[in-house]
Amino acid sequence: MQLQSLVVLASVIATAMAHTRVWSIWVNGVDQGDGRNLYIRSPPNNNPVKDITLDAMACNVDNRVVPSTIQVKAGDKVTFEWYHDTRGDDIIASSHKGPVLVYIAPTSSNGVGSVWTKLWDDGYTGTSWAVDKLIAATGQHDVVIPDIPAGDYLLRPEIIALHEGDVAYNVNPVRGAQFYMNCVQVQVTSSGNATLPSDATFPGTYTYSPGVVWNIYDKKLNQSSYPVPGPAVWAEAAGGAIALATSP
Repeated sequence: MQLQSLVVLASVIATAMAHTRVWSIWVNGVDQGDGRNLYIRSPPNNNPVKDITLDAMACNVDNRVVPSTIQVKAGDKVTFEWYHDTRGDDIIASSHKGPVLVYIAPTSSNGVGSVWTKLWDDGYTGTSWAVDKLIAATGQHDVVIPDIPAGDYLLRPEIIALHEGDVAYNVNPVRGAQFYMNCVQVQVTSSGNATLPSDATFPGTYTYSPGVVWNIYDKKLNQSSYPVPGPAVWAEAAGGAIALATSP
C-alpha cells in the first residue's frame, strides 16, 4: 500500500514538473526577447487547461490585454519558443506526446466567439508525434504570416498532450487530454486581402471525440490515423514547421 502511494505521488510530481508555456517569439530569426506578460498573454503558471468547456480554452487563464504588440507583415516567419521552467530546458515531458497547432484571431475579439482560424498543425507523422519533434527543436516551431488585412491579431500556439487522453476529462477528471495555449499579440502592418474564415470557437470547437480522446499506447491503433482536432488548416495559410528560428 505504501509502495502504491509512492508510485502515485511520483506520478503526480512528474506530471506537475512536465508542464509548459511560451517564453518568446522570433520574427525572421530575430529574438523579440522575453515576452511573458509583455506581448504574450501569459498564464500565472504552466498548468494545462483540461476542461474543454471553459473560456480558458481561448487564451488560457487570465486572458487580458498586455502592454506590448510585435509588428509583423505578410510572409514573415514567426517562431514560438516554449519552455518548462527555464528557457532552453527540457520544454515538456517526453511522455506528453501529441499535436502542435497555431490559430489566429483579431485582437478586438479577445478570442471570444467564432473568430479563430487554423494556420498550421502537425500531429503524427512517420513514427513521431509533433511534441517529439518540438522537444528536439528546443521548443521552437513557426508559422508564416498570411496575406491578411492590416490590424491587430492574436496568435494562439497550442500543444495538446495525450498521455492521459485515453479517457475524456468529463468521464474521469483525474485524466483527460491536457491543453497548453498562450496568446501572442501581433500587429500586421502589410495590407493583404485574404479573408480569414474564422471557423473555430474556443470553447466549442473541440469535443470529446477522437483527436481529444486518443490512446497513444494502444499498439492495435494506427497512430498515423490520428485526427488533429479543430477545422482543417485554412487553404490560404502560408505554412509552418517545427524548426529552430532562422531567417527566411
